[in-house]
Formats: sequence, structure tokens, C-alpha cells
Amino acid sequence: MKKRIFITALSLGAIASGTDLALAQNSEQVSSSVNIILADVIAMDVGSVASGGTIDFNYVNTTDYNSSKNVTVPNSLVIISSKNFDVKVKSEGANFVSGANAIPVDILQVKAIPGSLTGTLNEVTLSTTNQALVSNASPGAKQSLNIAYSISAEKASNVLLGKPKGTYTQTITYTATAL
Repeated sequence: MKKRIFITALSLGAIASGTDLALAQNSEQVSSSVNIILADVIAMDVGSVASGGTIDFNYVNTTDYNSSKNVTVPNSLVIISSKNFDVKVKSEGANFVSGANAIPVDILQVKAIPGSLTGTLNEVTLSTTNQALVSNASPGAKQSLNIAYSISAEKASNVLLGKPKGTYTQTITYTATAL
């Protein structure tokens, strides 16, 4: 009888131990921490048309000097930014230059035209001072901005007419700055 009680007790103990072990296996948990580490970014895509592009205004006859000229460049700038941002524009010098001849840069108007980029779009008279072409643009990837360049008929006839023939050149720089 002692032996039977001992075997029964041992069996019950084994069953109880096994049950506890089984319950522990069904309720055991582990956890991991997952981190997403962000950095602020702002960049202009090297595929932007304005990157190394050329905008030409041709004046070859009297009609040209008496008319406004407009050149719109789609996807002039393609920008990615993790924060709201501004786009500023300026010329690198005070004049368009052809040899010793010069035409003031303020002959040119630069205007932001809607693309996929959202923000306050402006039109500015080109100068050597940074000016806001776009203010408070929203963050996003591959946002495009179209830019329109223009020279009024008045400036063409008053400033360009009488200048020596040639190709007058100036570099225009665009800067995107996170807010």
C-alpha cells in the first residue's frame, strides 16, 4: 500500500510538474524594441532641369525687341525635404556679361509656377540678393517646381536695344533651406 501511495503521489507530482511546465510554455513572452531613426534631409535632385541647364532668350528682329519674352521650364527643380522649406533664387553677378559688355540682371523676372510642390509661390526680379521664390513649401519626396523666366517688352526695348550683339550670360543659383 505504501508503494501504491508513493507511485500515485509520484505520478500526481509528475503530472502537476508537466502541467505547470506546459502552461509556462504557452504563456511565456519575449519582446523586442524596433527603432526608426530619422534625420532631417533636404536635397535638390541632380535630375532637375535647372541643374546645369540653359535658358535662351533670342532677340533677332524688331518684333522680338517690341514683345515680352517668356520661357517656362517644367520640372526646373525637383526637391526632397523632411521639413517645410523655402526656395531662394539669386544671380551670381550684377550683370549678364558678353566680353566687356553688360546688361543688368534686373531685366529678368523669375516666377515659381505650380508643379507638385505646395507652398507660397512668388515672382521676383532677379538680383544678387537671395529672394524667396517659394515660401513654406510642404515636406515630401520628388516635388517638382516649374519656373517661368520673362523679359518685358519695355525692358527689351529700353535696355537691350542698342547693346552690342553677343551672348550675355549670368549664373542663377537656387537654394532650398529647411525651416
